[in-house]
Parts: sequence; C-alpha cells; structure tokens
Amino acid sequence: MKKPTAEQRQRMCTRKRRYRTQADALDAALLAGVARQRSAYRCPLCGLWHLTSA
Repeated sequence: MKKPTAEQRQRMCTRKRRYRTQADALDAALLAGVARQRSAYRCPLCGLWHLTSA
C-alpha cells in the first residue's frame, strides 16, 4: 500500500471534524454514543484533534 501524498493527507484532514482539545473530541464521541469505538488523536497537519476508530 502506497503512502498518501501530501495533498491526499491534507484532504483527509479537512474532511474530518476538528476539535480544539482531546476532551472536546471525546465529549463529542460520548454525545454521539460512540465513545467506546472512538479515540482521539492530535493531527500532525492541523494541530487539532480528530476522532478515529479504536
């Protein structure tokens, strides 16, 4: 599997919801009822937090 290009990584980042803090991201997962299936990570491109499947 090829590594995504810089442009592809940027598109992946911009399509995801961004949260200012890890707590904000995890709270959003809790409110959506998917807290057990999600974890949060700091994006190396935008510096904000995204949710990912655990």
